[in-house]
Amino acid sequence: MIRSAVVPVAGLGTRLLPATRSQPKEMLPVARKPVVEYVIDELAANGIEQILFVTGRNKTSIEDHFDLGESAVTKFFYTRQGSPRGLGDAVLAAEHFAGDDPFVVALGDSILGLHAKSQAVSRMIEVFEHNAAACVVAVEEVPLAETGQYGIVAPSGVENGAVRVAHLIEKPGPEKAPSRLAIAGRYIFSPRIFAEIRRVEADQRGEIQLTDAIERMCTAGLRVYAVQLTPEERRYDVGNFASYFEAFVEFALADPVHGAELQEMLRKKFEVLAV
Repeated sequence: MIRSAVVPVAGLGTRLLPATRSQPKEMLPVARKPVVEYVIDELAANGIEQILFVTGRNKTSIEDHFDLGESAVTKFFYTRQGSPRGLGDAVLAAEHFAGDDPFVVALGDSILGLHAKSQAVSRMIEVFEHNAAACVVAVEEVPLAETGQYGIVAPSGVENGAVRVAHLIEKPGPEKAPSRLAIAGRYIFSPRIFAEIRRVEADQRGEIQLTDAIERMCTAGLRVYAVQLTPEERRYDVGNFASYFEAFVEFALADPVHGAELQEMLRKKFEVLAV
């Protein structure tokens, strides 16, 4: 059973400036909690017992936050990505933590499901173990016009109830997208991923793309699968202000104490605007 996860939180959050000038984007509040706490709650609910944060500059507030956390079963570890060289490089920083065991990767700025009520990681673990996989990714269906914003899966069929992945393409335009299945911020890897990351060449921005390393696994004939999120597990990607505002409003409206009051306040405001 997979009990370890890596949470990359070293990104600079430039699309959320000035809010992220002195605060990590992963620590921005979404209703009652910072973004990354929802991610940790989700992982704990899926049986994860130890978590490595891959941090970077100006991220010490994450460590401080979880020093005071209420989790009695989850152990936290920290390492630093020396410079922002992409998600692949961040995962590579977890090699000593993972050792010879498979592990989960959960992006620290992506919440799955309202209030992180998601069992996607548990389903992914089941697929990984049942199919002797090298990699499993979570995917969600996106509009064709938006495929250029994501890593997109090219499926090759269904094996043992799971989608087999033939290839992955990083941010293809609609005319080149092999499907509308976009990688949704959750992964499971065998340790083979580290060797493949080392073989990936940096892109024009000097970044090592994790998608390229997974594609190398596909090309090598290793078993790569995709698990689709349910509609209730929709991804809230807090990477820009539009998605951040949407997540905050939805979570606030669902608040058990103040949600109904907020809904009534918004209803009155819309009534005034409609006059």
